[in-house]
Amino acid sequence: MTVAFDAAGVGTTLPATRFELTRADLRAYAEASGDRNPIHLDADVARSVGLPDVIAHGMLTMGLGGSVVTAWAGDPGAVVSYATRFTQPVVVPATGAAAVDVTGTVVAVDAAARTVAVDLTVTSAGVKVLGRARAVVRLP
Repeated sequence: MTVAFDAAGVGTTLPATRFELTRADLRAYAEASGDRNPIHLDADVARSVGLPDVIAHGMLTMGLGGSVVTAWAGDPGAVVSYATRFTQPVVVPATGAAAVDVTGTVVAVDAAARTVAVDLTVTSAGVKVLGRARAVVRLP
């Protein structure tokens, strides 16, 4: 899907997307990223530092949000910037999956630069896990 600049005014919404993260996903991400911190892989270690269970990598969670933006824009290279704050962990159960829900809304338009600012809402189990998540996207 490619969105034209003229079709992306303030208030335009991105398609809501749900991701399901399992422990197997965390192991695969740990191998791919090199981030083998045991809080993402070992429930005993996670609990020993005060977490309720194993948690997803913050950069994985951020990447899920970014993937929604790039899918909407139709080109990963269209993303000029993307930043967020990590507000709550995504707890991933031993069996089943943790759902991560992503929605986005265009909140600003810069006609001279042909960019739009997209604010993302990223939640898991009804809790906001990313705060102040914003991407700036250049559209054709």
